[in-house]
Parts: sequence; C-alpha cells; structure tokens
Amino acid sequence: MIALPPIQFDRTTGVLEGANSWERLAALAFASGSKVASSFSHWGYGHCANLLRKMLPERDIAIKLNADATFAFPYGDGYWIKLLDRSFAYENDLGMLFLDSVDVDYTLIDCGANFGYWSVLVSSAPYGSHRAIAIEPSSQNFAKLCANAEINGGRFEVMKCAIGAARGSARLSGTKHEALSIAGGGSDGEPVPVITLDSLIDDGRISAEGKFLVKLDVEGVEIEAIKGGPRLLKGDSVLLCEEHGSDRRHTVSRYILEQTPLSLIVYDPRSNRLETVTELSILDRIKVSSRIGYNVFGTASAFWRERIDALNANAARRLQ
Repeated sequence: MIALPPIQFDRTTGVLEGANSWERLAALAFASGSKVASSFSHWGYGHCANLLRKMLPERDIAIKLNADATFAFPYGDGYWIKLLDRSFAYENDLGMLFLDSVDVDYTLIDCGANFGYWSVLVSSAPYGSHRAIAIEPSSQNFAKLCANAEINGGRFEVMKCAIGAARGSARLSGTKHEALSIAGGGSDGEPVPVITLDSLIDDGRISAEGKFLVKLDVEGVEIEAIKGGPRLLKGDSVLLCEEHGSDRRHTVSRYILEQTPLSLIVYDPRSNRLETVTELSILDRIKVSSRIGYNVFGTASAFWRERIDALNANAARRLQ
C-alpha cells in the first residue's frame, strides 16, 4: 500500500492543507476538544482522540511549529494532536527557558525525546539553531524521531538508547508511546541499551566544559538518570526533569533538594517566575492535577542561575 502524503498544518496561520472533508471535520473536533479539555488538564482527551483516530485513514500530519521547524506524527495521535489547538502551549515553562536562551551557546540533551518535539524546536532558527542530541529507546518512537530529524534537514543528532545510573541493558515496556519505561525491571518488553549522562562525556559526544540543558523525560527513572551524571550536572548544566502530579511526596524534587548539590527551581504560575525551592510544600500548591507531569529544574551553575534571575526580572517587567 502506498502511504498517503502527510496533512500539513501551520500553527502560525491556522491553515490546514491536504486533508479530505472527513479529516477537516476531525481537525475541528481535535482542536475544539483540546480547548474544552484544557480547563481540566485534558483529562480523557487522549482516549477520545485515539478513538476518533481509528475512523481516519492512516497517515501523518506535519505541523509547522515555526518558519524553521516541522514536527510530524500520526494524524489523530491522542498525545500530540492537541497541537491543532493553536492556543495550546506544550510545556510552557520549558519553552520560556529555551526562548530566553537563544543567545547562549548550549547543547540540548533531549532524554526520552519521543518523536523529537523539543529537538526540532531548539535546533530551529527562532530558538537559536542550537545543537541537540535526541535520545530515545523505543524502536517505534525512534523511527518517528529519525523521520523528524530528516524532515528538518538532519540538523539534530539521534541516539537509540535509554538513560540510567550505569551502562547496561534493560527492558522497555508500556502501552502508550509517551509513557514507555525501563522502570519495571521485568523480563518482558523491548530490550534496549542503557547509557549514563556521563557516558556522553566519556564517549566524546560532548565536552564537560560546555553549557547544557538536559531534559529528562524518562518515565520513572529520573533519579537513576541523575545518579549517572555527576560530572555533567556539576558544570554549566540545567536539569529539566519531569515529576508526576500524583506523587504527593515529590520524590524527584526531594532527591534533587536533599541528595544532590543542585539548586531546585520550579515554575510558579502564580508569580510567572522560576522560583528557587527550599521547602517542598510549595509543590503542594503548584501540582494541582494528579493526571499530568510537572517540570522541576536543577542546577549547580552560577551562569544559569544568573540567566534564570534575568529571565524572572524580564517577566516582572512585562507584567508592569
């Protein structure tokens, strides 16, 4: 069977091209549903989108995120199709830091890259055309990650492996492409190689003297990944780490705060600032939904602390 060409959608203009009438109607449902579901953390949205997807032809949609960034995924995918809603901002706190760092010569280490959304964006001209290394263990996800690298001129690097506390191997399992994990430790699932963050230094892929933004979206092995990167994280790095809203003990944040030399920072929507955390109780207020993940930041770098302070000052001036 000859694959259908991807549908094209421009998030800036809202123009949808290459879709038939049924696919256009579905696009309206996807976008409208996202707007409605945003008021309750998109609860149930992915399930409904995936049901509708079953009634559509199998094809991709290529979304133009900006003039220099195109991100493709299966049309109707319950996790990514929210991007048809032009008011939807994916991980706004990360986007704020990336956009504020356009002039910094840094490398993005994109662990748990999935289909490569952030690698596509960070390597684009409006985000500073930064070097990005996209790391993804899943064979199915990796194929889509490679396709997105190719769509964008091969401008970011890809690695098929998981991140952990030590080199080795593991089994990757799960039912959703955005929630696959090596945390289970069972005998089932896809066998995948495991490297550490410091392996990137040992293998000559990066220099310990560089500047890095390290995104860890590794589904339950965040602490193990941190343990595997002491040399990288003691330098000019910022750890961008997901913690789940259902974890009321704030396990990842507690580890960063109590067991590492990193300062713990979190975006507070009340102040529109990246706040330094000294008491974990602030997370009880910020993590309002048990169904989604929240990003927490960790850094030991004076350079990045100064950048974050300047970002906060700029945000305060914008509100005046």
